[in-house]
Amino acid sequence: MSAPEEMDVVLEKLPLRIGAYVPDDLLEDWFAPGTGMNPVSPAALAAAKTYGWRFECEFKHYPERMEGVFWKWVPAI
Repeated sequence: MSAPEEMDVVLEKLPLRIGAYVPDDLLEDWFAPGTGMNPVSPAALAAAKTYGWRFECEFKHYPERMEGVFWKWVPAI
């Protein structure tokens, strides 16, 4: 399984400084199914980071919130 096409559209159109939050269970299902969710596998986190870069998004995982966030960074002014 991979991220749905709708997520591709979300990340393509994501405005600067706005995040797209994805819960751990979906991160695992989309990016490394079958590797376990508690905690999210390193393979899923690495794949999510790579996926984000396809859309010029950064990715960070927050284990305490059990979710990951994709966002577009703001270039230095």
